[in-house]
Amino acid sequence: SPSPVPPVLTPTPPPRRARVRYPAMVDVGKWPLFTLLGAQEVSRIRQACVFGTSANEAIYITQDDEVFVFGLNCSNCLGTGDSQSTMVPKKLDFLRGKKVVSLSYGSGPHVLLATEGGELFAWGHNGYSQLGNGTTNQGVSPILVSTNLQNKKITQVACGSHHSLALTHDGEVFAWGYNNCGQVGSGATANQPTPRRVTNCLQSKVVMGIACGQTSSMAVLDNGEVFGWGYNGNGQLGVGNNGNQLTPCRLAALQGLCVLQIASGYAHSLALTDEGLLYAWGANTYGQLGTGNKSNQLSPVHIMAEKESRIVEIAACHSTHTSACKTQSGQVYMWGQCRGQSIVLPHLTHFSCTDDVFACFATPSVMWRLLSMEHDDFLTVAQSLRKEFDSPETADLKFSVDGKYIHVHKAVLKIRCEHFRSMFQSHWTEDMKEVIEIDQFSYPVYRSFLEFLYTDNVDLPPEDAIGLLDLATSYCENRLKRLCQHIIKRGITVENAFSLLSAAVRYDAEDLEEFCFKFCVNHLTEVTQTAAFWQIDGNMLKEFICRASRCGAFKN
Repeated sequence: SPSPVPPVLTPTPPPRRARVRYPAMVDVGKWPLFTLLGAQEVSRIRQACVFGTSANEAIYITQDDEVFVFGLNCSNCLGTGDSQSTMVPKKLDFLRGKKVVSLSYGSGPHVLLATEGGELFAWGHNGYSQLGNGTTNQGVSPILVSTNLQNKKITQVACGSHHSLALTHDGEVFAWGYNNCGQVGSGATANQPTPRRVTNCLQSKVVMGIACGQTSSMAVLDNGEVFGWGYNGNGQLGVGNNGNQLTPCRLAALQGLCVLQIASGYAHSLALTDEGLLYAWGANTYGQLGTGNKSNQLSPVHIMAEKESRIVEIAACHSTHTSACKTQSGQVYMWGQCRGQSIVLPHLTHFSCTDDVFACFATPSVMWRLLSMEHDDFLTVAQSLRKEFDSPETADLKFSVDGKYIHVHKAVLKIRCEHFRSMFQSHWTEDMKEVIEIDQFSYPVYRSFLEFLYTDNVDLPPEDAIGLLDLATSYCENRLKRLCQHIIKRGITVENAFSLLSAAVRYDAEDLEEFCFKFCVNHLTEVTQTAAFWQIDGNMLKEFICRASRCGAFKN
């Protein structure tokens, strides 16, 4: 039968007015590894990928196209030039300024990276020549893979456990590395040390997408046909049997359907058609096919047929047995191995993207793709507020503190703070002023307070946090008061402990007072030798001594 007409994947949007574009950041908060980074570092991330046998390595690209890595560095997979693990991100200067368009990783792990210019880089484990440089030496730093790829522009990469695929701009597929089951598609089972074009049935075809299972390979053509090759012991090639295929074999069961996207798990496969239909086949030990049972399927099975909303995205990863999808209405489903449980039917989650499924429920909690967020012209309410803090262009009010101005918006202050809601009323003189003088608090303290109203965050050293605690107490801002107490607790030292204790008593912060008191008692000798201890009010000093004695601080 004739091939289906290829769909139009990227319709031209209607013309619209130009709007200012802002850099959007990738949400990596659900991956524990990224808690090692500070908020400022995270805000610069544009692309990221977590990988490794225990999700213990990460690579990320900043808004400035700088590439950083951190983590365990198994098999030199961080590409830093050494075998040292690192909790602190290290920059890969070799890749600086090269815009990343595709990234994938194997089980060694080895890493493949394609740039906007079509270059292909590889590093990490190379025991089976999966780096494509003709050797089996570990790739301690990124190398340019060029054999048989001269004048070829690489647009997509995919890694199996120890083999590699690359897709060119012209729709050609190249493969190399481990080939014990035919996953390189050469017609034999000898390992392939350098990139080799996958031909046979794909000789005159144009490939639009590629994916790898652990030891299998998949390709989808521009006309929606799907081919698979390599290991097939669980039926993951979908060709109706479980025999390995040493060259590409078409999935006859999908004849007449136009596949847009393919995804491969450890030993199962998913396909999404242009009509939003989802098919699954292969291993099903954990229910990863979503059929309601744990029986392997040698041919594609239509799943989620009863769902009304069409499916727009599918997700799987060769290092997990987890599956996920997203519907046109924004619902995200997951199934398969989910935190040790075998979910045999698609389960509706509260997530907004398939990436979150892998962060929270996959084992290991790797990313199934390079998580990317290009520049966007949309800002959330929170991002908009943060951007407009202290902005003279849009502000309608200024506070003058220590001779410096802080620009704010009355409406925001009234919405966020009861103190200002009362202040900006017709019978208050402040309501008529364009500039309000503040003399009871310092500039850093008052600016931090106003910024908190726009961002919900506080960034102050413990000593300034004392002044902010005073302000929070005066303005009855209980949440801000608690934040200040946390800052002070984290910043307590022998030198400032007694000053912080005095502040806690003065501002009636009982929890903080107890914390500071215990710290002072535990470090009594050092604390009593500080200037802060001897500058304290006499009555408070007596109270501290009495209280410390009741705790047994002065027993021999």
